[in-house]
Amino acid sequence: MPTAAKRHPYKALSALQVRNISAPGRYADGNGLYLVVDDSGARRWLLRIMVQGRRRDIGLGSAKLVPLAEAREKALSYRKTAREGGDPVAEQRKLKAVAPTFEQAAEQVHAEHSPTWRNKKHGDQWLTTLRTYAFPEIGQLRVDRIGTPDVMRVLAPIWLTKGETARRVQQRIGTVLDWARAAGHRDGENPVAGVRKGLPKQTERDQHHAALPYAEVPSFIAELRAQPADTVTLLAFEFLILTAARTNEVIGASWPELDLENGVWTVSAVRMKAKKEHRVPLSSRCLELLKDAKQVGADSTYVFPGRAGDRPISNMAFLMMLRRMKRSVTAHGFRSSFRDWAAEATSFPRELAEMALAHTISSKVEAAYRRGDLLDKRRELMNAWCAFATRQQGDQT
Repeated sequence: MPTAAKRHPYKALSALQVRNISAPGRYADGNGLYLVVDDSGARRWLLRIMVQGRRRDIGLGSAKLVPLAEAREKALSYRKTAREGGDPVAEQRKLKAVAPTFEQAAEQVHAEHSPTWRNKKHGDQWLTTLRTYAFPEIGQLRVDRIGTPDVMRVLAPIWLTKGETARRVQQRIGTVLDWARAAGHRDGENPVAGVRKGLPKQTERDQHHAALPYAEVPSFIAELRAQPADTVTLLAFEFLILTAARTNEVIGASWPELDLENGVWTVSAVRMKAKKEHRVPLSSRCLELLKDAKQVGADSTYVFPGRAGDRPISNMAFLMMLRRMKRSVTAHGFRSSFRDWAAEATSFPRELAEMALAHTISSKVEAAYRRGDLLDKRRELMNAWCAFATRQQGDQT
């Protein structure tokens, strides 16, 4: 048996003994705490305790650096943790681990969530808002040291002037700090949870997209056709209005999605907001627009390609067009125009218009029994909408 394993009769140690003991061996101080003197003369503290049903020997440091009183205090803390069912060694490792800064954590969360983004632009925007508003204030703070006042400093300057952006920043900070807690970098409540209590109430604003009254849609399309703009944008904008589709659905349309012979445009689930495949019946005017787009777009895979041809037109194209036309509406708002027209000017059933807009069915019971997409009936609806939207001014039919 090695000399260092030699045990000496138990008697509580004194500080003087700790300094003067030189004979190799193990000297008990009580309650599992030992002073171990190696053959080399080095002296160190050792705690022997039961941890989660197993005996463990835990080093508490050199006797030169850790005095007797501190060794006893450490031993007491470790024994308390072990009695409560914890692992004192794991707890110490956690304390010694350096938590990442908020910026580092945000970039980690962004990378881990990247497969779930609807598209690259959405993912880039997620991180960009934090870089713009959060990083200057809390980017270099460790995630375990961020409190509600820190989050307040980020949100207060933009809470009333950029309400929607502020709410997004709040949600994204919360996501990062939730991740930090799950990863073991912080404890306690997420400081974002109570931040609104210290912020003023935001003014209620109309969150709907500005829409053109449906009665003005025919004159708008006539004006649109007369615009001195690139042909692709004009074709795409009219196609968007006549299909009542979303902007991203139209600009991302590709020729493999189109069945021109049967007049059907099938948008895959991955490109739809509700993540469900959507078939759009195409009116005769829509087919004309597609025929023109094919001639203009040459060999591009996209129906409405940008100048380079390998990418679709920008999602800003419709906004810039509306600005040139000095119209204070949005491209998305034409979906509302279509919905108002269907409700107020036709006798088509409500659910038909909702299906044309690819809206999610709120009733789970109704959704369970509605398996088809009523394509033929929706074709009648979209033909009627096209006839209305493209009629000549003064034509009341």
